[in-house]
Amino acid sequence: MPELVGALDQGTTSTRFMVFDHDGNVVSADQREHRQIFPRPGWVEHDPVEIWSNTTSVIEGALGRAGLEASDLLAVGLTNQRETTVIWDRATGEPVHNAIVWQDTRTADLCLALGGEEGPDRFRDKTGLPLATYFAGPKARQLLDDLDLGLRAERGELAFGTIDSWLAWNLTGGRNGGHHVTDVTNASRTLLMDLATATWDADLALAIGVPTATLPEIVPSIGLDLECVGPLAGTRLAAILGDQQAALFGQACFSPGEAKNTYGTGNFMLLNTGEASVASESGLLTTVAYHRSGEPLVFALEGSVAVTGSLVQWLRDNLGLFAETTEVESLARSVEDNGDVYFVPAFSGLFAPHWRPDARGVITGLTRFANRGHIARAALESTAFQTRDVLDAMTADSGVQLHELRVDGGMTANDLLMQFQADILGVDVVRPRVAETTALGAAYGAGLATGLWSDLDEVRALWSEDARWSPVLSELERERLHRRWGQAVQRSLDWV
Repeated sequence: MPELVGALDQGTTSTRFMVFDHDGNVVSADQREHRQIFPRPGWVEHDPVEIWSNTTSVIEGALGRAGLEASDLLAVGLTNQRETTVIWDRATGEPVHNAIVWQDTRTADLCLALGGEEGPDRFRDKTGLPLATYFAGPKARQLLDDLDLGLRAERGELAFGTIDSWLAWNLTGGRNGGHHVTDVTNASRTLLMDLATATWDADLALAIGVPTATLPEIVPSIGLDLECVGPLAGTRLAAILGDQQAALFGQACFSPGEAKNTYGTGNFMLLNTGEASVASESGLLTTVAYHRSGEPLVFALEGSVAVTGSLVQWLRDNLGLFAETTEVESLARSVEDNGDVYFVPAFSGLFAPHWRPDARGVITGLTRFANRGHIARAALESTAFQTRDVLDAMTADSGVQLHELRVDGGMTANDLLMQFQADILGVDVVRPRVAETTALGAAYGAGLATGLWSDLDEVRALWSEDARWSPVLSELERERLHRRWGQAVQRSLDWV
C-alpha cells in the first residue's frame, strides 16, 4: 500500500475530499455542493448541518472509489472557507443559526459603530485587519445580539468558530469529547487575535463583544495529532489551514517575496513576507501564512476580492446567459473586445484595496452595440482588473516587483481570462500541474506533520508548471484599459 494522506477542502460553494500520494498526485476525490442561502440583499448564509452531512458523504465517496479505509491514510489535513462563522450548542451539538458567510454584509452598521471616532483602523495595529464585514468576530457578535444569546455565551454553553472549528469538533467526537480548536491562520481572520502573540486578546474580545468562553483553542497549522472518529476513524487530523493559506502552501511559496493568486468564489492574492508581519498602508491585510509546530510563525500580505468566480455563477443562475459556467469563455470570445463595457461586481461591497461596504455592482458603458458577449467578457475582465488593483497595492507595500504570478483555482482553466490577466498585469501568469492547490496544501501539511515529506525543500521539488501565459498587450493599451476600469469603480461607490 502506498503512503497516502487525505485533504478535506471545505469551500464557499462545495466540500471536497481528496487523497494524495507521495508524489502529490491525486489518487481519489469526491465533491458535493451545498446551498447558498440569501435571506436578504447582502446577506449570505450556509447550513452547517448540511456542510457536515456533505463532509461525511465526500469522505466516504473518495475512500470508497479508491477501495480505501480511513486507516490507510497517514493523516488528514483540513482547509476551509475562513471567516464564515458558526455558533453551536456544546451540549447538543446543534448550531444556533445558519453560518454567516464571509461575503455577508449584515455587520456593516456594527463595524461602523465599533470603529467610532478611530474608524476602521481601530484594531489594525493588533490584528493586521480593518474593521470590515468580512471578518468573523463581528459576525459572531451580531448573531449573539440578534438571538439574545449573550448570557449563554458568557456561561460557556455556546461554542464559536469558523468552519474549521465546526468540522474539527465533529470529526474528533462532537458533543462526545470533540476538540474545539482553530489554527492560527483562521484565528488571524477574526479580529480577536493579537498577531504579535498569536493568542486571543481579552481586550479585543471585550470591545467586539464576543465572550472568551466561546473561543476555541488556537493551535499550530501543521503538527496536530487529533484522533478522528466517524468517517475518518482510524486516522488523525494533523493540519488545519485557512483555504488561501493552504493554497499558498500548495503553490510552494515558502520564501519571502513569493506570491500566488487563487481564482475561486472570490480572488485572493497572498505574498509571503517571512517571519516579519508587514503593516499595510495600501489597503491589504496582514495575516498569518502558516505555523509549523515548534517553529516561528510565517506571515503574508493578502489582497482579498469578494466576487470573481461567483460572478460567473450569477450570470448563469440569475441572468441565464448560459447553462454551464464553462460556457462563459466561448460567449466572451464571440466579441473582439469588451466594447467599452465594464462590470464592477461589488455585490458585497468592495474588499481590498478599497474596503468600501457602500459599493454595489454596476455595469457601465452600455450602448445599443453591447450584447451578451460583451457582458460575459466584461465579467471575466473584472477578475483580472481587481487582481491588478491588489497587485499594485502589494507592490506599494512590499517593494517587491513580481516577475511572474503563480495562479490556481477553477477559473485558471479559462484561457481567455488567463491571457488577459497576463496582459493587464504585464507579467507572466503560471499555472501548476495540480491547479486545485488548496486541497494539496492541506495534504502537504498533513504529510509534513507525519513524515511523509521530510522538509519544505522536498515539497517544493514536487511543484511543476503546467501552463504559462505571457503579456502581449502594449503598455499604452494596458494602462488605458486600467484607467477605464478605475472610472467604473468610482461609479459603484456611495450606493448604500
